[in-house]
Amino acid sequence: MTGTRTAQTRSRLRLVVVQALAFALFSTLFVRLYYLQVIGGEGYQAQAANQSVRDIVVQPQRGLIVDSQGRPLVANRTSWVISVDRTLLGKLDEDQRTELVRRVAVAVESTPEDVEARLVTCGDPGSVSGTCWNGSPYQPVPVASDVSKDVALRVLEQPEDYPGVLAEQQSVRSYPRPFGINLAHVLGYLSPVTEDEYDLAVERDDRSLNGASVVGRAGVEKQYDEWLRGLPGYRRVAVDSMGRVLGDDSVVESTPGDTLVTSIDAKVQSVVEKQLAARIAYQRTQVDPVTGRRYVADSGAAVVLDAKTGRVVAMASQPTYDPDVWTGGISKAQLAHLYSEKAGTPLLSRATQGQFAPGSTWKPFMTAGALTNGYSMDTTLPCSSGFQVGNRVFKNYESGAYGNIGFAKALEVSCNTFFYRIGYSFWQRFGSDPADVDAKDPLVEEAKEFGFGSRTGVDLPGEAPGRIADRKWKLDYYTSQKDYYCDLSSKPQTADTSDFVYKFAREFCLEGNLYRAGDAVNFSIGQGDTIVTPLQLARAYAALSNGGTLWAPTVAKALVSPDGEVLRRIAPRKVAQVDVPKKYLDYIDSALQGVAREGTMAWKLVGFPLDDVTIRAKTGSAEVYGKQTTGWVASYTKDYVVVMMISQAGTGSGSTGDGIRAIWEALYGVDGETVRPARAATPGTVPPQRLPQFLDDGSIMPPKVTTTGVE
Repeated sequence: MTGTRTAQTRSRLRLVVVQALAFALFSTLFVRLYYLQVIGGEGYQAQAANQSVRDIVVQPQRGLIVDSQGRPLVANRTSWVISVDRTLLGKLDEDQRTELVRRVAVAVESTPEDVEARLVTCGDPGSVSGTCWNGSPYQPVPVASDVSKDVALRVLEQPEDYPGVLAEQQSVRSYPRPFGINLAHVLGYLSPVTEDEYDLAVERDDRSLNGASVVGRAGVEKQYDEWLRGLPGYRRVAVDSMGRVLGDDSVVESTPGDTLVTSIDAKVQSVVEKQLAARIAYQRTQVDPVTGRRYVADSGAAVVLDAKTGRVVAMASQPTYDPDVWTGGISKAQLAHLYSEKAGTPLLSRATQGQFAPGSTWKPFMTAGALTNGYSMDTTLPCSSGFQVGNRVFKNYESGAYGNIGFAKALEVSCNTFFYRIGYSFWQRFGSDPADVDAKDPLVEEAKEFGFGSRTGVDLPGEAPGRIADRKWKLDYYTSQKDYYCDLSSKPQTADTSDFVYKFAREFCLEGNLYRAGDAVNFSIGQGDTIVTPLQLARAYAALSNGGTLWAPTVAKALVSPDGEVLRRIAPRKVAQVDVPKKYLDYIDSALQGVAREGTMAWKLVGFPLDDVTIRAKTGSAEVYGKQTTGWVASYTKDYVVVMMISQAGTGSGSTGDGIRAIWEALYGVDGETVRPARAATPGTVPPQRLPQFLDDGSIMPPKVTTTGVE
């Protein structure tokens, strides 16, 4: 009996304990539920809402680029873009995913491998730079752009066949090409933002860039990228548990980029491009009397500057490329072509990045150096057929023998031996010790005075500095190349090494650091190792025109907001004033008028109204070892500078003279022997000082015409 009571007591105790435990558990659960639903309910409700709402970046419309008359050079157009929602794609089984990717690839005329590569997040294993996705993981990933409307409609109308695939219109760059212009090297191009650029933008809290942005890579697109790109907006969309968009939750509108007003005149640009291309094409049909072969005419450039301000009115380079090739992504084959030497490296701007021996276009600056260092305007020197330095005779190229002549005549007939004597005289007086690196050289100093050997400061990225081949440069070059040439000369000559190369290597190894008399006389006529860009030469001739001011050439004139407010005016920037007395500049100016009237350029200006439009000019034919000569003409009035060069095309006036004349005719409205300002490419015949007019309805009108600049 006692045992039974004890057992019952134990059972009741166990039941009480179990009940107590159950009560404790329910109490804890109740308290937790109360906390979750009442105390912390609002917070969790917000988190749940956030899980069903996603942010989608709305890319801004990039700013326009217009010419000085308000004509659009770069605009925007809408493009059908096919995107894939990776969130929904991830919820499909492997077979379904493979089939969907295949369908998308077929629809956009791509491959499944390419579509898959575009879906990989940059930085993840297997990502390919330039192809991978660098944007938000919640945003549909673009896999094809510029698809046809038929493809877009098929995707939109057959959602059951393309789950998670979107077709929408986006803004991309377009090129209106007024008057058929190209202008690729000035305008530049865009490409997707890189990982490093995006990370840097995040670090700087730069909200204008996001993972799906495109940024400027060249030209003014790069130089003024921050102004042009605008500010992205955001669209918050509600999604279901499968990641499908249910509708918009809220929208923050994007801000369009600002408009860039340039100093380019599209009508002048058209003439310049067509003339450069025509002269190259024509020279390729002509036979070089030196080599007996047709001219290669492999590249060229032309520049038109406002002589008073340094603003760029036109700039062309050949070979060129279609700027639209970058829109929507460039293929590997297209990119390889742009960098191909066989194709002439079309991506290289010969105007700002090409570096060439200036030939006789150099002589006006050598004249300035001579006149400011002991020679006078009355000086006469022999213009013989040759000038001997040591055991070598340096000959005239374009000129014959003219007896004793002065500087003006030497420029007019482009007499090399006249300038050889000046270069040799300075070498004897100041630097006859070829090892003296610090020896004075008035001609080198004058070249630097006119800005050669350094960048002009143009507002275009990637400008080349040119090169002044003085004593210090020669020593530096010798130091860097000595081991190579000494090693080459120490080995037995092979069939692959010409006699010239072997002899050069041996001489360079022994005394390549020495600045000899031959270097000095070559420098005096723009030959040897000195090289310039066409823009540098144009800027220096502008200084001859305007009284000695060196301007930093500028393409941009102003930045204007989308509503027409001028945000920033970009004024011409004075770099320096050349230290040459006005009487010498006037003397050189008069001599260069003689080149156009009676000298080496006269035969290309027969019948041109020089009394109404006074052109000053200098021709140049630069010899290049192993190649045909580079032809130059540099010319100017008091309004403009026009420079054109063609590599491997023969003499300066012979290769470019007709093109130079045609450009001047367009600038001033020359019709035969008559000047008709109303026919000029630019209204008023001079570059406009005012900006285009931005009207309230968004249209852009030309600026009001200023004064006529015919001399």
